[in-house]
Amino acid sequence: MKANSTLILNVDDNDGARYAKSRILQAAGFEVIEAANGTDALEMVKRLNPALVLLDVKLPDINGIEVCRRIKANPDSSMVLVLQTSAALTGRADKIRGLEGGADNYLAAPIEADELIANVNALLRMHQTQVELRDSEERFRQITDNIDDVFWMFAVPDASLVYVSPAYGDIWGSSLEPLRERPAAWLDAVHPDDRERLAQRWRDLAQVPHYDDEFRVFGPDGRTRWVRDRLFAVRDARGEVYRVARVTSDITARKEMEALLRAADRNKNQFLATLAHELRNPLSPIRNAAALLGAGADGGSAAEHQARAREVIMRQVDHLAHLVDDLLDVARISEGKIVLRTEEVDLGAVIQQAIETAAPLIAIRGHHLDVRLPAQQVWVMGDPVRLAQSVGNLLHNAAKFTPQGGRIEVAVSLAPEQRVQIAVRDNGIGIADDNLARIFTMFAQVDVPPDRAPEGLGIGLSLVSHLIELHGGRLAAASPGIGLGSTFTVELPLLRASAPAAGQEQAAQADAGGSGLRVLLVDDNVDAMEMMGFLLAEMGYVTSTTSDASQIEELALRHRPQVIVLDIGLPGVDGYQVARRIKSNPALAHIRLVAHTGYGSPEDRRRAMEAGFDAHLVKPAELPDLERALKG
Repeated sequence: MKANSTLILNVDDNDGARYAKSRILQAAGFEVIEAANGTDALEMVKRLNPALVLLDVKLPDINGIEVCRRIKANPDSSMVLVLQTSAALTGRADKIRGLEGGADNYLAAPIEADELIANVNALLRMHQTQVELRDSEERFRQITDNIDDVFWMFAVPDASLVYVSPAYGDIWGSSLEPLRERPAAWLDAVHPDDRERLAQRWRDLAQVPHYDDEFRVFGPDGRTRWVRDRLFAVRDARGEVYRVARVTSDITARKEMEALLRAADRNKNQFLATLAHELRNPLSPIRNAAALLGAGADGGSAAEHQARAREVIMRQVDHLAHLVDDLLDVARISEGKIVLRTEEVDLGAVIQQAIETAAPLIAIRGHHLDVRLPAQQVWVMGDPVRLAQSVGNLLHNAAKFTPQGGRIEVAVSLAPEQRVQIAVRDNGIGIADDNLARIFTMFAQVDVPPDRAPEGLGIGLSLVSHLIELHGGRLAAASPGIGLGSTFTVELPLLRASAPAAGQEQAAQADAGGSGLRVLLVDDNVDAMEMMGFLLAEMGYVTSTTSDASQIEELALRHRPQVIVLDIGLPGVDGYQVARRIKSNPALAHIRLVAHTGYGSPEDRRRAMEAGFDAHLVKPAELPDLERALKG
């Protein structure tokens, strides 16, 4: 300690005694200021904050013991040392009264110089220790009060609470009072699955005063939090453990991130396995088709095999190209490089294009597709290609995850607040509740029945969700559960809805004239149907044929015929019912229906008109009659 850095206030009304004590202190290297009464002494303590006050008991205005009491009672000066002195009050009782008044020591005159200096130095050393201890405690308090972790101190071996920081309330959601009354009260908030383990650790505290553990607690907001709890032994000078320090940290965010990383790792592994599966699938038929092209078959059989091989190669290459396009779109979205080419878009045209994209898979799986469009013509602002890609992807998924011969529905409807919804429903494998929350996550795969392998890369729904969001809309998924189908709903901002122009479809047909008109022929007499098809093709019509009435709607959606020539007497189905079904489908209602039947009575004609046919022809129809019926 440097004496010359210490200020001492010498208070005595006796000029001679005050002078003598000041000279002794100054000779010892202390800086000394003086006061002759209690009032001045209190003012100088307040203004100059001396380290020590050498205070005589008898003063002319305020008793020295009262001056000491006031100094110690004031928080700003409570740490100022007071050395009480007296030449008259030297008895044992006087000393006790002075010390009880707050004095740090009491000296009775006469006081020798070396005794005075020794007492002053002893008090200053004690004061320095107190200051350092107070500063240390203040630093400790500021640290523990301002960290997010809970800091605890417990006595050993009884585990009584010595200290806990304010962060306890933030993590445990409880006040400190119950903890002070019952130090083990913190265990009440620990998750039941972890509580006994922690309780046992504290029962073993005397033998094992340390641990590092992670467990769950119920936080103040009611949700479960993860914490890391570390216990350290605190030893005394003899090396014996007399306390334990404890630090509890909230690691909920870390645990959630670890869970996300584990899920991402699982998704990555599943994605790589699925990618390998998806790439191998088309490679096998391509290799077989290539081998077939190199085989040495002769004549018409060789031509037929080569044509079939080309079809296989083209179809599988298209599949590979689709996979590559999806992967490229993932990269573009991740880098923010997808740019929409927005324009006013007729949503009906978007639906039609999407159906054309998914139609081959729907046909292969034998699904029934039902399309429901509003009476109005619905317009949105967007990129027609990306919108068709999005709806087509949803249709593709519906077809893929619906067992053979299922039902798929596309329904467009106007929603409140100038919105329009496109719902794609199926009666397929459905989605479990725990999968709905992650269904739009990149590379996520829904759970499929054990007898099915995962299909697709798990990026389609994520792409659709991103594309719809870029259009200012959103994509939602719903499912009653496994095996009960699912519904994906696209919601977009509505630009406008208007009634379709009168005769628009008829005008398009008229403009087509006698050439290029698209005609679908349906007849169980395959020879007659094919001959009519050849004849119409020679006349400039674009024809498609089927003898299976169950395929009519699917083919109509795929080929978009302007006219359907339909035999009434089809095996296993009533042609009138087929006509009513076509006319009730908004996507097909505009198609002109021509009945081509062997029944020609007025009653047959009436029934045909009531069922929705636009013309009625009796087999075998004359060519001019057929052309008039086709053109209306």
